[in-house]
Amino acid sequence: MNIVQTIATELKVKEGQVEAAVRLIDEGNTIPFIARYRKEATGSLTDTELRALSERLSYLRGLEEAKEKARNTIEEQGKLTEEIAAALENAKTMTEVEDIYRPFRPKRRTRATVAKEKGLEPLALIILAQDPKTDPKKEAAAFVDPEKGVETPEDALSGASDILAETISDDAEIRRRLRYVCKMNGKLVSKKTGEDAGVYENYADYSEQLTRIPGHRLLAINRGEREGALKVTVDFDRLKAETILFSAFVKNESPCGQLVAAAARDAYDRLIFPSIEREIRGEKTDEADEAAIRVFALNLRQLLMQPPLRGRTALGLDPGYRTGCKVAVVDPTGKVLDTGVIYPVPPHMRLEEARRTVLSLAKKHKVDVMAIGNGTASHETEEFAASLLPELPGVSYMVVSEAGASVYSASELGAKEFPQYDVSLRSAVSIARRLQDPLAELVKIDPKSIGVGQYQHDMPEKELSAALDGVVEDCVNAVGADLNTASAPLLSHIAGLGPALAAGVVSYRTENGAFSSRAALKKVPKLGPKAFLQCAGFLRVHGGREPLDATAVHPESYDAARALLERFGYSPKDAAKGLSALPEQAAGYGLEKLAAELGIGLPTLRDIVDALSKPGLDPRDSLPAPMLRHDVLSIDSLVPGMELTGTVRNLVDFGAFVDIGVHQDGLVHISRIAGRRINHPTEVLSVGDIVTVWVLDVDKTRGRISLTMQKPKEGGNEK
Repeated sequence: MNIVQTIATELKVKEGQVEAAVRLIDEGNTIPFIARYRKEATGSLTDTELRALSERLSYLRGLEEAKEKARNTIEEQGKLTEEIAAALENAKTMTEVEDIYRPFRPKRRTRATVAKEKGLEPLALIILAQDPKTDPKKEAAAFVDPEKGVETPEDALSGASDILAETISDDAEIRRRLRYVCKMNGKLVSKKTGEDAGVYENYADYSEQLTRIPGHRLLAINRGEREGALKVTVDFDRLKAETILFSAFVKNESPCGQLVAAAARDAYDRLIFPSIEREIRGEKTDEADEAAIRVFALNLRQLLMQPPLRGRTALGLDPGYRTGCKVAVVDPTGKVLDTGVIYPVPPHMRLEEARRTVLSLAKKHKVDVMAIGNGTASHETEEFAASLLPELPGVSYMVVSEAGASVYSASELGAKEFPQYDVSLRSAVSIARRLQDPLAELVKIDPKSIGVGQYQHDMPEKELSAALDGVVEDCVNAVGADLNTASAPLLSHIAGLGPALAAGVVSYRTENGAFSSRAALKKVPKLGPKAFLQCAGFLRVHGGREPLDATAVHPESYDAARALLERFGYSPKDAAKGLSALPEQAAGYGLEKLAAELGIGLPTLRDIVDALSKPGLDPRDSLPAPMLRHDVLSIDSLVPGMELTGTVRNLVDFGAFVDIGVHQDGLVHISRIAGRRINHPTEVLSVGDIVTVWVLDVDKTRGRISLTMQKPKEGGNEK
């Protein structure tokens, strides 16, 4: 297999792009570095494309290793033929390789191997030949051998049938055909195991075509099976299976032919179908997992890239009933100014005292915004906070997801950062900070704990971690980090650093003071040339010796950047202010001509021009600002047809959950998102989007709110 050609075809890119990317990956370069600073080589492949390429590269290399292992084993047995070699060479999946290798793989002791030990393989071959003149019982009599455990001709025929069943089962082409037909025509069937299926009642007596079942439904059924509420099987027309088997193995209706037919049925029931049922369900689950992980990754990316609220002093409220509501005030840099505990809700309600405390803190520290966690007692705390706003002119609030806040608070990192505070107060600090700068705060939390999709805890750990960690890395490097203020957790996601080097950078900074340049990074112990090459472009030094250190220009391109500035009459110091006229000047001169004169590629030139024209640009600033609120709604105040503005909190296969200022997020079903058919909400929406919705239905008993993004027609509500 030509791996480069295969990947290029699958990703719809040129082979040269793939070759360059593979070489750079093999050299140990990070995905963010390749995506940002090696565009000429890869043809400007994005970080997402590069991660898909890297993942596919690993799979195909593993596939080639499996082929080689199978080829060597078969050859050692002296059974490698041109047909088998060609089949291995053309195999596209691990399953195909396994099918080919199956007859030659060292087997555990089976009924067939026992029969072969008894010397019954020649009898099996006689029967398989299906000569109409052959009497299998007479032939079997010659194989009776009490010393070997073959007492009667019937024993001999039984053992020979076991050999035939295994031979039929080991046929790679038969397995391939049966697997395909079953996958195309089979159904997934679920039945409840007891009187009550509980939350899985929808699947208590359920079946759906394997080709049509959506991933989220399959994952729900799988979970019901794991929890013992459902029994799940694949239903496939046995007659179709027999037709395929008989056409391949049964030559006639002779006595031998009838024995082969019986062995084929046995092979299907005992060996083939249980195996392909597991394989098909595993494959469908893998597909559902991959789709779910893609959605998780996309949701996480959008969550991390939410615009920060810069320059705001925030008061964080971590709601609670019995233990009270924890309060923390942080300044615009995230420094903790004050903390406390209030009891604005039952059972220990001290409302007036809570009002005095929050009003005092807000006025003392000139609070601009309140961040309220969306967990237990959130709605009551939101009502309490909203009631204070008339006495706090200019102050607004926002309910933020507190997913992962408790994980961070109880972590070693949380204890190290705030040893003077207990776990609950650390949560309040985290809630306030994640409103100020979601990325800087959320990188402290294991991305799997942030909660960005359904069935997250059912996903394969390794694949989910790799995907989400990759998203965090891409987001952190897209934004960049201030070398002199960034925390160790944030720096650990910068390309080329990792936790150990990030800790070393912070330690060096603490001992020696602020870094005066990017070049000073080379003094950090164990941070060698390779790590410096990877990380330098993503780190910023403001007000240092080298003005270009404050831009996204990589140090390896400083000479080209200086020559560019000089050509248009600028100095490096001018770049710190932002050269808004530079793009037009460069375009007027001719980008291709300019790139050739500077000795750099066109993509690098464009990036340098962009970095010098907008040196402090944060890609998050181009997104809609978070929606701050000044009042609060209750579910009782909602009526069908009501128009509301909300924030998209989560996207799943079947719709979007939108925060409309009520404790429960409302659901916009996928059919009501756009005025056309869409395959997934991510085609239209992103986490954090501000959207207009209309109330369709309110189920107060179950706490469910149905919304639509399609404006109801005049004179009636949409139904």
